[in-house]
Amino acid sequence: MVFKNKMLIGKNWISKKKTFNVTNPYNNALLAKVPAGDENDVSDAVDTAEKAFKSFSNFPAHKRASILENTAILLTKHQEEIARTIALESGKAITYARAEAARGIETFKFASEEAKRIHGEIIPMDASPVGEGRFGFYVRVPKGVIAAISPFNFPLNLVAHKVAPAIAAGNCVVLKPSSATPLTALKLGEIMLKAGLPAGVLNIVTGGGGSVGDALVRHDGISMVTFTGSMIVGKRIKEISGLKFVTLELGSNSAVIIDRDVDYEKTIPRIIVGAYYNSGQTCISVQRIYVHKSLYKKFTENFREAVKKIKVGDPMDDKVLFGPMIEEKEAVRTEEWISEAVKCGARLETGGKRKGAVIDATFLSDTTHSMKLIKDEVFAPVASVMKFDEFDEAMTLANDSIYGLNGGIYTNSISRAIQAIKEYKVGSLMINDIPTYRVDHMPYGGVKASGLGREGPRFAIEEMTDIKMVSISY
Repeated sequence: MVFKNKMLIGKNWISKKKTFNVTNPYNNALLAKVPAGDENDVSDAVDTAEKAFKSFSNFPAHKRASILENTAILLTKHQEEIARTIALESGKAITYARAEAARGIETFKFASEEAKRIHGEIIPMDASPVGEGRFGFYVRVPKGVIAAISPFNFPLNLVAHKVAPAIAAGNCVVLKPSSATPLTALKLGEIMLKAGLPAGVLNIVTGGGGSVGDALVRHDGISMVTFTGSMIVGKRIKEISGLKFVTLELGSNSAVIIDRDVDYEKTIPRIIVGAYYNSGQTCISVQRIYVHKSLYKKFTENFREAVKKIKVGDPMDDKVLFGPMIEEKEAVRTEEWISEAVKCGARLETGGKRKGAVIDATFLSDTTHSMKLIKDEVFAPVASVMKFDEFDEAMTLANDSIYGLNGGIYTNSISRAIQAIKEYKVGSLMINDIPTYRVDHMPYGGVKASGLGREGPRFAIEEMTDIKMVSISY
């Protein structure tokens, strides 16, 4: 497989003497040497984007839509190649890498459609006595140059959720992909140029957070920063971004509630996927499972047996649910958190073993909210079960977190479902499904420490445009 291992600034693919390695996290095989960008590269990219914005901000909606639609068509043609790239550089199982490639295509299609729907609204000026004789309306205008900083776990689709709506709205972009998984983003840049995107509208600067990310966030030419990643980095971005508009998607420790009288056996296959696919390295991965005391024993037994059957290993194997974590140090950290929980009284039902960057599917019971595995974001193939007596208690436990991204509840009670809608402090609530569920056109984002703003093309476009009010006297 051949990759363009250069940065994209304007129409130029740029190499540098200083590079960093991109490796396969499953076998440590070297995949590419990628340019290590710096502050000068960031300045060049932002300057290029600012120049491109002068003309691109006036591009007709149908032309922006056509570019995004052409991108989706070309992504479809290269779908298997892109899926393999995702699997190789991120360690994601090929089955789910293919699913991500398909989702990325769909995200560009949604953004293409939304490019034609950006509009304002008439304001009845004469609702006020001093507004008589005036006609008012507002329009939405692009913000300018957007800094997009994306994570490793969805190297195509989370890039798409930043780049596609930004371009749909008439903005220009400087993208910093994760240093662990830049190859998919570079391939996307190549495809978008072929799709007719003018040079300078999308620029891709590869490199570390300290050298590229900080310089990008601080740059005066940036109008908005959109970031997906850890809470710690998100806080730093807020601190150094000044008065720039910022959206942050910062993760969670998502919970699912299994209410009394539900057919819990039907929930298990969904929770298995939600907790363990992509090695649990998903912001809305199932981490906490709260089960009514009447079902707790049977659920725990059945879930343990289901976890034992999970196939783990080479991500290029179609039968594997998940492969390695992104780095061995993350697997070591996870191993330490599991050991800490067990020492503090948790019961290791199954799993807990590590080989290199691969952690076996792990399931624990008798966990408490004082343990890191429960109170923090484990971001690993680890799930824990706890029981509750009454539904009010389940709500209290689920909300006992600094995070609030997605939540899930299985119940046959309409009243308890409505109670959850009112009380569950999350950005999205999945009733009779896992919190890991997401479709790419829905509003997606969290409350509390899970971030600011919403993604999903229509909703991201709202974040990526400014309202300009117009009043006409007659």
